[in-house]
Amino acid sequence: MKKFTDLKEKKVLILGFSLTGIAAAKYFLKKGALVYISDSNELSDKYKDELENLLNSGAKVEFAKHSDKFINSCDFCILSPSIPTDAEILKRLKEKNIPYFSDIEYLSFDDNEKIVLVTGTNGKTTTTALTSHILSKKFKAPYCGNIGVSPLEYKDKNIDYYVVEASSYQLYYSSNLAPKIGIFCNLTPDHILWHKSIENYFEAKAKPFRNMTSKDFAILNYDDEYTKKLGSEIQANVYYFSLEKQNIKNCIYLNNNKIMFDNNALIDINELQIVGPHNIQNAMCAILASKILKVEDEKIIEALKSFKAIEHRLEFIRTIEDTDYYNDSKATNPEASIVAINSFENKKVVLIAGGRDKKTSLKDFIEAVKKKISKVILIGEATQRFKDELSQNGYMNIVNSKTLEEAIDIASLDKPDVVLLSPACASFDMFESYEKRGEAFRNYVLSKK
Repeated sequence: MKKFTDLKEKKVLILGFSLTGIAAAKYFLKKGALVYISDSNELSDKYKDELENLLNSGAKVEFAKHSDKFINSCDFCILSPSIPTDAEILKRLKEKNIPYFSDIEYLSFDDNEKIVLVTGTNGKTTTTALTSHILSKKFKAPYCGNIGVSPLEYKDKNIDYYVVEASSYQLYYSSNLAPKIGIFCNLTPDHILWHKSIENYFEAKAKPFRNMTSKDFAILNYDDEYTKKLGSEIQANVYYFSLEKQNIKNCIYLNNNKIMFDNNALIDINELQIVGPHNIQNAMCAILASKILKVEDEKIIEALKSFKAIEHRLEFIRTIEDTDYYNDSKATNPEASIVAINSFENKKVVLIAGGRDKKTSLKDFIEAVKKKISKVILIGEATQRFKDELSQNGYMNIVNSKTLEEAIDIASLDKPDVVLLSPACASFDMFESYEKRGEAFRNYVLSKK
């Protein structure tokens, strides 16, 4: 793909008028490319200003179709992440021999040695942000990717390392990506309708690790059967992290509340500002990546102590009359909510859950609720299924709520140790995104007297 390095007068097709597509368009316009943006949907109101700016910069844009005029004679195509694998437009691109790939794949053509890739079902965003936070003590190492900023926004800006959060969608369209360092946090069922099976979902995430060579480094979860097995199947130098095992070669682990590597205690977990076992794992990943890139221990420890939970990922909001309020709106599947639920030991916790149901199994979620949650308050379209399955499995302390604000008020009446928003569902029935849902939670909690 090096032939695309000289972009002047190259015709670049960008599918999807989204954050990814907009960032890609801006980059290729600066390089002198002829940019055509095509979206099968109508224009979203939130991107109207971006549309005007791109049109003024020379981009051609169409909505509600993918016309031959835009597609014909393209040199290559950049895909927005969520385009279905069986989309008709992909068949048309193949027929015309037009190569297509993700923005991350395009980045790798020139900057492969600078990519620190983070993937997995849960924990990606915190791990990405924390890894960037530590590396930035020594390098220019911004976070980007699925976390909300396209890596193309940083290309050609003298970056030392791109810390890239990658979804399974992005990796599916990144056939040749082989990062310098790859982190695979964990794997639990998610996006199965898109990928058709958990095996396909896993292989999408595993693909860059299978592309890596003996010059590269893979950081894998020893406590997860999928990622543990992957370690024996790839050529990269493998490092593991574990909460359960010790004395494994190249493994960072937990011993007496201390994170250990090479028999050295790096930090006591009580010095971290992020809570829960999953965040200990996230910290382990970030530590390993930083040590591979030779960041000094004192800089790693300093950064670990100063890092705070990012928005909507088990984010502490405030304490009101001895009750702590946590926003975990990013938990859009049951597995992510289980992680949040298990973060609180010996606490009275009221859980606010519900939203647009992904129809995945609730078995393990219900078991976690029965062990740790004093009351469940349900909102949104998923209310009836969640209520039915919880009650059928012996959990009866359930309240329905029509709004998120009402749910917060109901939860507060119990005066629990923790009120936890961790929906286990998508947001689209009541909010346009999990971010908007989390903002509504935060704003209402902050407004309470």
